[in-house]
Amino acid sequence: MITKIYRVKGTFVMGDSYHEFTKEYKATSESDVEEKIYQRFGSKHGINRNQISIDEIAEITPEEVLDPIVKEIL
Repeated sequence: MITKIYRVKGTFVMGDSYHEFTKEYKATSESDVEEKIYQRFGSKHGINRNQISIDEIAEITPEEVLDPIVKEIL
């Protein structure tokens, strides 16, 4: 399987306010990235899937990566 790098942008509800997020992940497909977002935000922030809104999932090149952790695994 070929892995690709994806940048995910969206918002999530925490308390009474909305928070924007941008995350980068290495995965095999967009559906895998979407599942990772739901798992990690649910685990870290204790929120449900319906409180997370994914606005964009875009495939990016290794040169476009901003996240230092993702850069390190390339």
